[in-house]
Amino acid sequence: MISSLYWVRKGVSAEQPERYELTEQEYERINISTAGELKEAQEELKEIKEEQMKDAKNEDSELAEYNLENYDDDDEKIEGESIKFFGSVTSLTYYASNEEDPYITLNDEEDDPETEDLRILKTDNILIAAKTEDEISQLEIYIYEESNDNLYVHHDIMLPSFPLCLEWLDFRLGRKSDVPGGGNYIAVGTFEPEIEIWDLDTIEAMYPDAIIGKCEDKKDAVMSLAWNKQHRNILASSSADTTVKLWDLQKLRCAHSFNHHSDKVQQVQWHPIESTILLTASYDKTVAAFDSRSPQAITTWNISSDPECIRWNPFSPQQFYVSTEEGLVLCFDARNTGNNNNKDHHPLFILHAHDSSVSALDVNPLVEGCLVTGSPDKMVKVWDVKNLKPNMVTSRDLDVGKIFSLQFCPDSPFQLAVAGSNGSVYIWDISTNAGVRHVFEGRGIPLGASKIPVIDVGF
Repeated sequence: MISSLYWVRKGVSAEQPERYELTEQEYERINISTAGELKEAQEELKEIKEEQMKDAKNEDSELAEYNLENYDDDDEKIEGESIKFFGSVTSLTYYASNEEDPYITLNDEEDDPETEDLRILKTDNILIAAKTEDEISQLEIYIYEESNDNLYVHHDIMLPSFPLCLEWLDFRLGRKSDVPGGGNYIAVGTFEPEIEIWDLDTIEAMYPDAIIGKCEDKKDAVMSLAWNKQHRNILASSSADTTVKLWDLQKLRCAHSFNHHSDKVQQVQWHPIESTILLTASYDKTVAAFDSRSPQAITTWNISSDPECIRWNPFSPQQFYVSTEEGLVLCFDARNTGNNNNKDHHPLFILHAHDSSVSALDVNPLVEGCLVTGSPDKMVKVWDVKNLKPNMVTSRDLDVGKIFSLQFCPDSPFQLAVAGSNGSVYIWDISTNAGVRHVFEGRGIPLGASKIPVIDVGF
């Protein structure tokens, strides 16, 4: 199954990804990062050995006379030393390339076709899929060539646990923290409390460039991630431990922790204009908005069931959408705080989108009023919500199983990536539908134009 998807814009990836090298510095960094895990593993191994020794003492002593423990020992040994099959490891010499090895005369590294296959063009999008199959989890990094409608796996990254959420960021850290310019990283939240951050411009990496949250006492899943595009060293996370945390990517530590929810926090989102405002949704059946600089002033909205997804409306930033497990999509106005009684926070509309939960939701950033929903009922639906009167434009079963994730491409107004329970990714060009072309004609925003008007959201 594929639990999460994330598009990466064209042009941000390195044209030729570098291959991972285990240098002395990198080896030392990994040793330091894994010291705690190694200690825990050694303690577990010690306990297992002690248990095995206890079991061995309780075995039937009747087999002792056969001396089975020494059955395979050689009758004769070379006097003074044991047999060595491969000699000393220190006698082996490693050469970084074939050119440096005096015993190799053919240079097969020139014009390597594999190097050309790894090249990423400025016209290519990257699509990242968090996939789990047979209890093995990994990130599949796809290349999407829009001109040829071609999607293929470029490389993959193994993960230690089931992935729940993805977030892209360009803040350089880890091995490249001193390198100027932006980066190309993916942060991964899993059932473990740690957040792993991987460099997408490096292939065959053995270890993430950074891990945050390792020293946290609680061991709950990371359910959502949100990178602050204006305060680039800040990453927000929500957790099953009921907290929302802000992480300082420069210092790799937790900067703030918020406890305004009483149950699992399903999602967190930064406001698209007001860079300090957070929107959070929890299984306590509330959605909350607050300024992270003054979190004591929190506005909440009650909903009737557990939330699945939350999204700000990029064309009307005072509005946000919430999807729920009972198949609803609700639209709220963040300025409509009513009085102190949360019951007065009425939604602008309530859309019964699916008969089962709305497990996936996205708002088109380039086409006003275009919203899509996905559900375990296997259907993907396209809605026109521009005038706060939702109208379904089209729907399809894309044969990807139960829908767990979908997202619009940030560079193409009608390219939609969809994935679900059967582990495959489908790119749907919704403009191939005549109804979509008719309804959304003239609403698209030219790439590079200002997409979001500046509107006071009232906080």
